[in-house]
Amino acid sequence: MFIALAAVAGYLLGSISFAVVVSTLMRLPDPRSYGSKNPGATNVLRTGNKVAAVLTLAGDALKGFVAVLLALLYLPESAAFVGVAAFVGHLYPVFHRFQGGKGVATAAGVLFGFSGWLGLATIATFAIIVAFFRYVSLASITAAVFAVFFSWFIYRNAVLTGAVAVMAALLVWRHRENIQRLVKGTESKLGAKKATPPDPSAASR
Repeated sequence: MFIALAAVAGYLLGSISFAVVVSTLMRLPDPRSYGSKNPGATNVLRTGNKVAAVLTLAGDALKGFVAVLLALLYLPESAAFVGVAAFVGHLYPVFHRFQGGKGVATAAGVLFGFSGWLGLATIATFAIIVAFFRYVSLASITAAVFAVFFSWFIYRNAVLTGAVAVMAALLVWRHRENIQRLVKGTESKLGAKKATPPDPSAASR
């Protein structure tokens, strides 16, 4: 019962969409109304406001990390479940009409909460793929898949690896449209010229 309650708390924490919160506080358009319509740091960056994008990235990562950290402090056996719940909360946030992001930053935060080594190995994989191919989506998908192997290789813990596998599967699913564009060769590369950013005044209309 306590594990279930902890998971619910993790889900609620994960349901705080920092893309929406930061955009609202900084009087920017709702990130679900332009670009990819994904409430995440990359889409917020399309407004041209780098501070807002950084705050979004940090907030989404920290909520995953904090959820796992609190679980480890007060109910260690619930940590894997809380981490997954926080991630699911980001994907389907109850506070924001269940319109969530793709979960990359939150997943990274959860992994660092599980283990610094696991988080670093996954981030390193992400960075290598981005450096070579310049596709953020491909790097995210590849890093998610490798995280499962890293988890098992480092810790040989079925519960932990199972939690990472669930998050990886959900992250890949959320990137299904990106996968289609990668196959077609139409996916945007990092640094490619973006479409005209949304008018910030639209937030108050």
